[in-house]
Amino acid sequence: MKKRDFLRITDLAPADLRDVLELSADLKRAPLSRKAALAGRAIAIVMEKPSTRTRVSFEVGVAQLGGHPLVLGVQGSQLERGEPVADTARILERLCDLIVYRTSTSDRMTEMATARVGVINALTDAGHPCQVLADVFTMEESLAKHGLEPRLRGRRVAFVGDGSSNMARSFIEAARAFEFHLELCCPPGYRPPAFEVERAKEFVEIHEDPAEALRDVAFVHTDVWTSMGQEAETQKRLAAFAGFTLTPEMLRHAPQDAHVMHCLPAHRGEEIDEKVLEGSRSIVWDQAENRLHVQKALMLFLLGMS
Repeated sequence: MKKRDFLRITDLAPADLRDVLELSADLKRAPLSRKAALAGRAIAIVMEKPSTRTRVSFEVGVAQLGGHPLVLGVQGSQLERGEPVADTARILERLCDLIVYRTSTSDRMTEMATARVGVINALTDAGHPCQVLADVFTMEESLAKHGLEPRLRGRRVAFVGDGSSNMARSFIEAARAFEFHLELCCPPGYRPPAFEVERAKEFVEIHEDPAEALRDVAFVHTDVWTSMGQEAETQKRLAAFAGFTLTPEMLRHAPQDAHVMHCLPAHRGEEIDEKVLEGSRSIVWDQAENRLHVQKALMLFLLGMS
């Protein structure tokens, strides 16, 4: 079987993405229904950046599928001493069946993807496809719970915050793959790369006014304004994003049945108000749990076991 990677949303065809989401739903209904699927297999989970949801969801997911999760950090591996990522990939491909990699740059991810086994992007500065795929699952699940057509196609989804962030950039890819309309709201100077918007121009609109972006949307997403590695820019970013906090007042511009999402961790009082995060319109905790089910489905799909 030819190895398959998941480095970005568009690495999988829309039909394949749909298969992953359908399997995710099956696994959520019966979490241990495939408890021997990965028996005798090892999955390397390489974490170069701090993680809670990503590490736990992948590690628990591998265990629930009957596999062995092998978690590596920079500290405690030869990566700490500067071993090339490509060399690490050559070792892992001989000992493991799949590699989950969380790192900083796309270049390092590309190096890891030289492995002869599949590689899953568990975050880079340029994208967070596992999170966004789980977010799509969560949105469609929410629609179904409310008796609505459980497909995002044709619906409007807002993302308010840093348009150049990994989350926003993966959302642009998801809008194109799932054919929903992304209302991306960000201040000047924090827009996504123009070529990425151009590729999805039929499905993406850029706004600078949150009130305009939230009109007629089904879901409102946000994320931290200062990501890991950007701490030196904190004060500059706080000034640039003034007026972009998801507050009860801002949500009045969205339909009353619009739900709120945040990939976490949240900086309460910055990008999202405490009352909104913990309010009745928030589906943040469903969103966090669904990382587990979607990533289990993704691993099985990439290994040809779906």
